[in-house]
Amino acid sequence: MHRHVKGSLFADYVRMVRSRKDVDWSRHLSPEDMGFVLRQVDLEAWYPMETFERLGNGILAETAGGELARVRLWGRLSAGPLHERYPTLVAPRDPVETLMRFRTLRSAFFDFPALDIPMLLRDQAHVEIRFHMGPAAEEAASFQTMGFCEGVLALAEADDIRAEFDERSWAGDPRTRLHLFWSPPR
Repeated sequence: MHRHVKGSLFADYVRMVRSRKDVDWSRHLSPEDMGFVLRQVDLEAWYPMETFERLGNGILAETAGGELARVRLWGRLSAGPLHERYPTLVAPRDPVETLMRFRTLRSAFFDFPALDIPMLLRDQAHVEIRFHMGPAAEEAASFQTMGFCEGVLALAEADDIRAEFDERSWAGDPRTRLHLFWSPPR
């Protein structure tokens, strides 16, 4: 199964790689991958998930130092710029509607079902994550998604946001399931 990611997400990874001229990226990326890094990214085009995965693994090693807390923080901080790019992402003071919009928007970034929200209540949600990557990349992408969900809930003015993994595919579970909790806006 060939999977693809939209250029608007791919561009973020390419920018991070380009910003680190001190790194020998050939240790992480194939010559074909480097071709994508050197060319201009078309934000509306589709790019191979295999390349996206290798870019992510390289960034995790070289920029985040393998620290998943940094990946989670980056995910959280990326909610603001994505909201600027897609102003309808956040429903003011409505975390539930915001997560529904996120589910719809996220599906536009991947040509396969990368995530779903099978349970969405007034103060909690389950997010199932399936990027179909190797364990290290799947774990990092899941932590990035966790941070993004925390960030988008904060933009929707949810309080007391908490997140934890109930299941982790990279640790042998059949799937990855993120459990989000929050207090609705007052």
